[in-house]
Amino acid sequence: MTGPGPATAPATGPDPAGMSDLAARLAGLVQALRGHGLRIGPGETADAAAALEVLGLADRERVRAGLAAVLLRADGQRAVFDAVFDLFFPLGVGTPHGAAAAADPADPAEQAALLADLRDRLAEALAAGDTAAGARLAGEAVEALGRYGTSPGTDGWSAYQTLGRLQPETLLARVLAALRAGDGGRGADDDLADRLAEDEVRRRIREFRAQVGTEARRRVAELRGTERIAERAVAPAPDRVDFLTAGADQLAELRRTVQPLARKLATRLAARRRRAAHGRIDLRRTLRRSLSTGGVPMRPAYRQRRPARPEIVLLCDVSGSVAGFAGFTMLLVRAMRDQFGRVRVFAFVNRTDEVTRLVAADADPAGLTRRILTEAAVAGWHGSSDYGAALGEFADRHLDAVGPRTAVLVLGDARTNGWDPNLPALRRIADRARRVIWLNPEQAALWGTGDSAALAYAGLVEMHPCRNARRLTELVSRLLPV
Repeated sequence: MTGPGPATAPATGPDPAGMSDLAARLAGLVQALRGHGLRIGPGETADAAAALEVLGLADRERVRAGLAAVLLRADGQRAVFDAVFDLFFPLGVGTPHGAAAAADPADPAEQAALLADLRDRLAEALAAGDTAAGARLAGEAVEALGRYGTSPGTDGWSAYQTLGRLQPETLLARVLAALRAGDGGRGADDDLADRLAEDEVRRRIREFRAQVGTEARRRVAELRGTERIAERAVAPAPDRVDFLTAGADQLAELRRTVQPLARKLATRLAARRRRAAHGRIDLRRTLRRSLSTGGVPMRPAYRQRRPARPEIVLLCDVSGSVAGFAGFTMLLVRAMRDQFGRVRVFAFVNRTDEVTRLVAADADPAGLTRRILTEAAVAGWHGSSDYGAALGEFADRHLDAVGPRTAVLVLGDARTNGWDPNLPALRRIADRARRVIWLNPEQAALWGTGDSAALAYAGLVEMHPCRNARRLTELVSRLLPV
């Protein structure tokens, strides 16, 4: 299999991936993708095998695109697929040809010379936009700078260590200067062209960082086993990212998935509403009708229903790491507002305020939590969450938002920071609402530990762990009334 990228030495000894035939590689790829939550059945696997037979192995990128087209069914899965594909169908094995040996750690001059050489060649590759040269340099950089450990079982290659030493971001000004010089002496006052060039260089640097990550994973997989690295070292799909540990980039990616998720949920809820509108069989009327057919219920009668769209009240903890979970859920419910009769949103840290106006259609999704924290009265004299005070204030001031058709969705980890959990306030809300559902972003094993009052709250209302967008989708489609 050929393609752009670093030339690598042929494998020596046994196949490091433990998979010498193509069928085993394809089966391993499918199994690893299933481990990351991708739903791939036997039919898709057979189609992938057929696609491989047609595509051949001459062009690696064509194989990648063909398998992705056959195996992927949803948005946001391509990044996971690419990372796993690079492990099971690597560009090569072993040490890249021509890779520089690691410098003597006791000789600072030798280390500095090696690093300077790599940075010079990387700057040239970035300025030229040469992806193949970048891939070769990624292999060389990991070999020279990324090695850690000294004994079998503890050694390996680290992309983090490689990039920390190479610092490709610091080459930005140098690459921009090279681009300007090669652009016929264009004046530096062309702001738009400068911004476009800067964005392009940043994109090329991100691409190089990804190449370093791919190279490090490939080499560690040769040591530890491909299946193990595919399971542990590949970032999850956006809908499986843990709300409490998601970084800024992952939360931004999650926000981009809101609209597709909302459309899917809206379709499910509409289907449930159509089914529910038929009603249940009215046994008395059915038996009465059967008298005209000799007791045979030929024409069943149904109890007529008057379907009404449910009302939703969100009660969201917007403090600390929980804010990402609450913010995503608010955006999701906002995108589904047509499915509900009324949606009202309340936020709290240790005070409660209505923020429905902020969670409006024209609100900036990225800055929603920041706007709530700055424009709404959600915190008093301290910045720690206080569930007891917040629930009490909601029950005292905003209980008219809850009625017999209202489903209340509480979003938070139920950690009270040692304050009174104020269970009577939650009981007042539950007595008035049609249903109260508490979604907790912590795993159930942590409920009740430390300052968590989750178990106490769970004794009053139903509480479900909800750690990622996939789980949230399942819960919303299953639990919300129609």
